[in-house]
This record gives sequence, structure tokens and C-alpha cells, in this order.
Amino acid sequence: MKSFFHYVAGLERVGIHVARIGLVIVLVWIGGLKAFRYEAAGIVPFVANSPTMNFFYKYDAPEYKKHMNKEGEYKPENIAWHQQNHTYTFSYGLGAVIVLIGILIALYPVFPGVSAVGSFLCFGMSLVTLSFLITTPETWVPALGDAEHGFPYLSGAGRLVIKDVIMMGASMVTMAQAAKVHLNKR
Repeated sequence: MKSFFHYVAGLERVGIHVARIGLVIVLVWIGGLKAFRYEAAGIVPFVANSPTMNFFYKYDAPEYKKHMNKEGEYKPENIAWHQQNHTYTFSYGLGAVIVLIGILIALYPVFPGVSAVGSFLCFGMSLVTLSFLITTPETWVPALGDAEHGFPYLSGAGRLVIKDVIMMGASMVTMAQAAKVHLNKR
């Protein structure tokens, strides 16, 4: 058992690199998905209910509830509503920003200072995402007759959001390492 602990004690640097690669994969993938209708519509409850982001949309919450498609569902009238709401335009911009953050983090081997900035932006993005737990009703199980609703019962949307605690922690670790390397190169 002692050799196990000696071995894993030496994995800290590897773990930081794995966390960085994980951040890059998630950011580039999720950011890229923002170019597709189902993903753009999926973030509408978060943006529409956010007091700091709702101005990006034409229609106020909870208007969107009448125009939501299930993933994979095709309803032209809902697509038209989302076009008028600026759902897709906002999602394209957000996706580009998220992909850019992932690319900045990926530049660690060449530009660790730039990577540290990317990790800082990821940290901030995670804070914003976590604020949706407070502002978005859909993050909690609704009161539909069962006693298990509201806090602490996270819905699917809430479970998606709470994972940003991990993104926040990973971005702090990668930011610190990249900043340290950047300072040592100077």
C-alpha cells in the first residue's frame, strides 16, 4: 500500500495537465454545439431568467416556455420564434467565446501566460453559470405533486449547472500552474 501512495503522490502534475485537457475538450465541444438549434434553445431558460443576460433576447421570461422543443424535435413555428428572439444569434456568439476560451487554455505549452488568462476566463464563466442555480426556476424539480421538489432537488438542468463547480476548480488549478510557468519564463 505504501508504494501506491508514493506512486499517486507523483501524479499531481499529470493531473493538472489532464484537467487542462478536460477543460479544453469540454469548452471546445460545448462551445461548438452552440451553433446548433437544439443547444441554442436549451440555454434559453438560463439566459432569459438571468438579470445580467436577459437583454440579449427580444422576449422576456417566461414567454419561452411556449416555444421550447425537446432535443431532436422539429417544430418550424418554434424555430421561427427563436429566430425572432435572437436565440440563435446569441448562442453563436456565446459559442465562439467558449471555444476561444478553450483555445486560450490549450496554448499552455507555447504561451502559458495566455493560457492563464483563458483559465481565468473559464473561472469567471463558471461563476456566471453557477448563478443560474439562483435565477433559473428550471434548475430545481418543479412542484408537480411529489413532496420532493425545490431545493435541494436538482433537475436535469440543475445537475448540468452544478458541474461547473468542477470547471471552476480545474480552471483555478490550471490558471495557477500556467501563471507560475509564465512568471518563471520572464
